[in-house]
Amino acid sequence: MSDEAQIRVEVVNAAKAIFSKGLVEAGEGNVSIRHGNRDEFFITPSFNQYVDLKSEDVVHMNFDGEALSSGKLPSTEAKMHTAIYKARDKVNGVIHTHSTYATILSVLRKGIPIIMEEQLVFLGGSIDIGSYGEAHTEDLGKVALDALSYKNGALLANHGSIVCGRSIDHAVKFAELVEKLAKIYWGTLQVGNPYILDDKNLDKFKALFKGLFSNAPRNFLKNL
Repeated sequence: MSDEAQIRVEVVNAAKAIFSKGLVEAGEGNVSIRHGNRDEFFITPSFNQYVDLKSEDVVHMNFDGEALSSGKLPSTEAKMHTAIYKARDKVNGVIHTHSTYATILSVLRKGIPIIMEEQLVFLGGSIDIGSYGEAHTEDLGKVALDALSYKNGALLANHGSIVCGRSIDHAVKFAELVEKLAKIYWGTLQVGNPYILDDKNLDKFKALFKGLFSNAPRNFLKNL
Protein backbone atom coordinates (compact mmCIF):
# COMPACT_ATOMS: atom_id res chain seq x y z
CA MET A 1 0.00 0.00 0.00
CA SER A 2 1.36 3.43 -0.96
CA ASP A 3 1.91 6.21 1.56
CA GLU A 4 -1.04 8.14 0.14
CA ALA A 5 -3.32 5.11 0.25
CA GLN A 6 -2.35 4.42 3.87
CA ILE A 7 -3.12 7.99 4.92
CA ARG A 8 -6.51 7.79 3.22
CA VAL A 9 -7.30 4.61 5.17
CA GLU A 10 -6.23 6.28 8.43
CA VAL A 11 -8.48 9.29 7.76
CA VAL A 12 -11.42 6.95 7.15
CA ASN A 13 -10.68 4.92 10.29
CA ALA A 14 -10.45 8.04 12.46
CA ALA A 15 -13.64 9.49 10.97
CA LYS A 16 -15.54 6.27 11.61
CA ALA A 17 -14.11 6.12 15.15
CA ILE A 18 -15.44 9.54 16.15
CA PHE A 19 -18.77 8.77 14.47
CA SER A 20 -19.13 5.45 16.31
CA LYS A 21 -18.43 7.22 19.60
CA GLY A 22 -21.18 9.77 18.97
CA LEU A 23 -18.86 12.76 18.64
CA VAL A 24 -20.30 13.73 15.25
CA GLU A 25 -23.42 13.14 13.21
CA ALA A 26 -23.73 12.80 9.46
CA GLY A 27 -22.73 15.93 7.58
CA GLU A 28 -20.79 17.58 10.40
CA GLY A 29 -17.26 17.62 11.81
CA ASN A 30 -14.04 16.81 9.95
CA VAL A 31 -10.83 14.81 10.20
CA SER A 32 -7.46 15.40 8.52
CA ILE A 33 -3.93 13.99 8.45
CA ARG A 34 -0.77 15.79 7.32
CA HIS A 35 1.07 14.33 4.32
CA GLY A 36 4.53 13.79 5.78
CA ASN A 37 6.83 16.82 5.46
CA ARG A 38 4.91 18.27 2.54
CA ASP A 39 2.65 21.32 2.72
CA GLU A 40 -0.28 19.00 2.08
CA PHE A 41 -2.92 17.05 3.96
CA PHE A 42 -5.82 14.65 3.46
CA ILE A 43 -9.26 15.62 4.79
CA THR A 44 -12.78 14.22 4.94
CA PRO A 45 -15.15 15.53 2.25
CA SER A 46 -17.84 18.17 2.61
CA PHE A 47 -21.09 16.89 4.14
CA ASN A 48 -19.42 13.61 5.04
CA GLN A 49 -21.84 10.74 5.71
CA TYR A 50 -19.35 8.66 7.80
CA VAL A 51 -21.22 5.35 7.52
CA ASP A 52 -20.33 4.83 3.87
CA LEU A 53 -17.12 6.90 3.76
CA LYS A 54 -14.49 5.32 1.51
CA SER A 55 -10.79 5.99 0.97
CA GLU A 56 -11.42 7.46 -2.46
CA ASP A 57 -13.78 10.04 -0.92
CA VAL A 58 -10.95 11.58 1.12
CA VAL A 59 -9.65 14.81 -0.42
CA HIS A 60 -5.94 15.54 -0.95
CA MET A 61 -5.15 19.25 -0.53
CA ASN A 62 -2.23 21.64 -0.30
CA PHE A 63 -1.81 24.53 2.11
CA ASP A 64 -2.86 26.99 -0.61
CA GLY A 65 -6.35 25.52 -0.53
CA GLU A 66 -6.04 23.65 -3.83
CA ALA A 67 -7.49 20.16 -4.20
CA LEU A 68 -4.88 17.74 -5.52
CA SER A 69 -7.40 14.98 -6.10
CA SER A 70 -10.60 14.80 -8.12
CA GLY A 71 -14.03 13.74 -6.93
CA LYS A 72 -15.48 14.99 -3.65
CA LEU A 73 -15.21 18.56 -2.41
CA PRO A 74 -13.09 19.05 0.75
CA SER A 75 -14.60 19.83 4.13
CA THR A 76 -15.66 23.45 4.37
CA GLU A 77 -13.44 23.79 7.46
CA ALA A 78 -10.25 22.94 5.54
CA LYS A 79 -8.96 26.48 6.15
CA MET A 80 -8.98 25.88 9.91
CA HIS A 81 -7.01 22.65 9.49
CA THR A 82 -4.52 24.44 7.23
CA ALA A 83 -3.97 27.19 9.82
CA ILE A 84 -3.15 24.62 12.51
CA TYR A 85 -0.73 22.66 10.29
CA LYS A 86 1.05 25.87 9.28
CA ALA A 87 1.44 27.01 12.89
CA ARG A 88 2.44 23.64 14.38
CA ASP A 89 5.02 21.50 12.61
CA LYS A 90 4.53 18.62 15.05
CA VAL A 91 0.81 18.26 14.38
CA ASN A 92 -0.04 15.30 12.16
CA GLY A 93 -3.77 14.99 12.87
CA VAL A 94 -6.62 17.47 13.38
CA ILE A 95 -10.23 16.74 14.34
CA HIS A 96 -13.21 19.08 14.67
CA THR A 97 -16.42 17.79 16.27
CA HIS A 98 -19.85 19.04 17.25
CA SER A 99 -20.04 16.64 20.20
CA THR A 100 -23.05 17.41 22.41
CA TYR A 101 -21.61 18.49 25.76
CA ALA A 102 -18.61 20.32 24.30
CA THR A 103 -21.02 22.21 22.05
CA ILE A 104 -23.31 23.02 24.99
CA LEU A 105 -20.38 24.66 26.77
CA SER A 106 -19.30 26.39 23.56
CA VAL A 107 -22.76 27.97 23.27
CA LEU A 108 -22.54 29.04 26.91
CA ARG A 109 -19.06 30.43 26.08
CA LYS A 110 -17.79 28.49 29.10
CA GLY A 111 -14.37 26.82 29.13
CA ILE A 112 -13.42 23.82 31.28
CA PRO A 113 -10.97 24.41 34.16
CA ILE A 114 -8.60 21.63 35.26
CA ILE A 115 -10.90 19.10 36.92
CA MET A 116 -8.92 15.89 36.29
CA GLU A 117 -5.21 15.06 36.08
CA GLU A 118 -5.56 13.36 32.68
CA GLN A 119 -6.78 16.68 31.32
CA LEU A 120 -3.35 18.16 31.96
CA VAL A 121 -1.42 15.12 30.73
CA PHE A 122 -3.19 14.79 27.38
CA LEU A 123 -4.49 18.27 26.63
CA GLY A 124 -2.11 20.54 28.53
CA GLY A 125 -4.50 22.11 31.04
CA SER A 126 -7.79 23.95 30.96
CA ILE A 127 -9.92 23.72 27.84
CA ASP A 128 -10.35 27.32 26.80
CA ILE A 129 -12.82 28.98 24.48
CA GLY A 130 -11.99 31.70 22.01
CA SER A 131 -14.00 34.50 20.50
CA TYR A 132 -16.58 33.73 17.84
CA GLY A 133 -15.20 32.92 14.39
CA GLU A 134 -17.36 32.59 11.31
CA ALA A 135 -17.52 29.02 10.06
CA HIS A 136 -15.74 28.12 6.80
CA THR A 137 -13.44 31.16 6.93
CA GLU A 138 -9.77 31.82 7.64
CA ASP A 139 -10.92 33.77 10.70
CA LEU A 140 -12.02 30.52 12.35
CA GLY A 141 -8.48 29.17 11.96
CA LYS A 142 -7.06 32.19 13.80
CA VAL A 143 -9.70 31.88 16.51
CA ALA A 144 -8.92 28.16 16.92
CA LEU A 145 -5.19 28.80 17.29
CA ASP A 146 -5.78 31.56 19.84
CA ALA A 147 -8.03 29.29 21.88
CA LEU A 148 -5.59 26.37 21.69
CA SER A 149 -2.57 28.47 22.76
CA TYR A 150 -0.02 25.71 23.58
CA LYS A 151 -2.67 23.07 24.26
CA ASN A 152 -4.14 20.18 22.28
CA GLY A 153 -7.83 20.96 22.62
CA ALA A 154 -10.15 23.95 22.76
CA LEU A 155 -13.78 24.96 22.34
CA LEU A 156 -14.98 27.01 19.39
CA ALA A 157 -17.62 29.56 20.41
CA ASN A 158 -21.12 28.41 19.38
CA HIS A 159 -19.56 25.71 17.22
CA GLY A 160 -18.01 22.72 19.01
CA SER A 161 -14.48 21.53 19.69
CA ILE A 162 -11.10 21.39 17.95
CA VAL A 163 -8.20 19.06 18.80
CA CYS A 164 -4.79 18.36 17.28
CA GLY A 165 -2.21 15.67 17.94
CA ARG A 166 1.21 14.34 16.98
CA SER A 167 -0.71 11.45 15.41
CA ILE A 168 -4.29 10.91 14.33
CA ASP A 169 -4.64 8.33 17.12
CA HIS A 170 -3.74 11.05 19.62
CA ALA A 171 -6.30 13.37 18.04
CA VAL A 172 -9.06 10.76 18.33
CA LYS A 173 -8.18 10.27 22.01
CA PHE A 174 -8.22 14.02 22.60
CA ALA A 175 -11.59 14.47 20.90
CA GLU A 176 -13.05 11.76 23.15
CA LEU A 177 -11.48 13.33 26.23
CA VAL A 178 -12.77 16.84 25.50
CA GLU A 179 -16.32 15.50 25.26
CA LYS A 180 -15.93 13.37 28.40
CA LEU A 181 -14.61 16.31 30.41
CA ALA A 182 -17.34 18.59 29.05
CA LYS A 183 -19.97 16.08 30.17
CA ILE A 184 -18.43 15.70 33.63
CA TYR A 185 -18.07 19.46 34.08
CA TRP A 186 -21.61 20.15 32.87
CA GLY A 187 -22.94 17.43 35.19
CA THR A 188 -21.14 18.70 38.27
CA LEU A 189 -22.40 22.22 37.61
CA GLN A 190 -25.95 20.86 37.89
CA VAL A 191 -25.46 19.68 41.47
CA GLY A 192 -22.85 21.97 43.00
CA ASN A 193 -19.58 23.82 42.59
CA PRO A 194 -16.86 21.68 40.95
CA TYR A 195 -13.57 21.39 42.81
CA ILE A 196 -10.84 22.76 40.57
CA LEU A 197 -7.36 21.20 40.84
CA ASP A 198 -4.56 23.51 41.93
CA ASP A 199 -2.41 24.10 38.86
CA LYS A 200 0.64 24.83 41.07
CA ASN A 201 0.79 21.25 42.38
CA LEU A 202 0.62 19.44 39.06
CA ASP A 203 4.23 19.69 37.84
CA LYS A 204 4.69 15.96 37.18
CA PHE A 205 1.61 15.94 34.93
CA LYS A 206 2.88 19.01 33.08
CA ALA A 207 6.15 17.17 32.47
CA LEU A 208 4.27 14.21 30.99
CA PHE A 209 2.36 16.54 28.68
CA LYS A 210 5.53 18.26 27.51
CA GLY A 211 7.37 15.00 26.88
CA LEU A 212 4.62 12.85 25.38
CA PHE A 213 1.78 14.85 23.92
CA SER A 214 2.62 18.51 23.38
CA ASN A 215 2.77 19.57 19.74
CA ALA A 216 3.08 23.35 20.12
CA PRO A 217 6.26 25.31 19.31
CA ARG A 218 8.76 25.39 22.22
CA ASN A 219 8.32 29.11 22.85
CA PHE A 220 4.66 28.47 23.70
CA LEU A 221 5.68 26.19 26.58
CA LYS A 222 8.02 28.57 28.42
CA ASN A 223 5.56 29.47 31.15
CA LEU A 224 3.91 26.07 31.56
